Amino acid sequence: MKTIAVVIASLIAFSGKGHAADIIAPVKEIMEATKSNWADNNSDWTDIFDASRLDHLYSRDFVAKYQAAAQFPAIDDGISPFDYDVIVNGQDACPLEDLTMAAAPVVDGVAEVAVRFKKSACSDAPDAKDYTTVHFLVVEEGGKPVIDDIVTENIETQARDSLKATLALIAKGQ
Repeated sequence: MKTIAVVIASLIAFSGKGHAADIIAPVKEIMEATKSNWADNNSDWTDIFDASRLDHLYSRDFVAKYQAAAQFPAIDDGISPFDYDVIVNGQDACPLEDLTMAAAPVVDGVAEVAVRFKKSACSDAPDAKDYTTVHFLVVEEGGKPVIDDIVTENIETQARDSLKATLALIAKGQ
């Protein structure tokens, strides 16, 4: 019980408004779009990096890195520096299942929001029921929480891959 109180106090201190849920708000918006993108509802694809989302969901540093990398689109559409979904960390996925979000205590001004889901549950692959975890690093800018980085877990290397580091490499033409 004491741990829960500490986490809540940290979240309240971070948000400055007394609303712990504020930290999760930008992550929730991205995950709702991602969940919709992979749903079996034939809806249009939602770009989680469109101008309106870049303007209000991401930190200035993240936006600068994204815009620099966007000068090197991955495919001929001239839009995105990625040719895969950075949240599911692939080009294929099933409707996302068992999605959960949890914010860790704020450390040095950064709140880590862990999002866990099954991305391949409709598959017959041996790892189809495995969970994917994505870590959103959330900071406060201009009095509101924004995403400063998206970190995925690399199953093969057991490393954590920073999207901002990937954007910096793309911007260098690598």
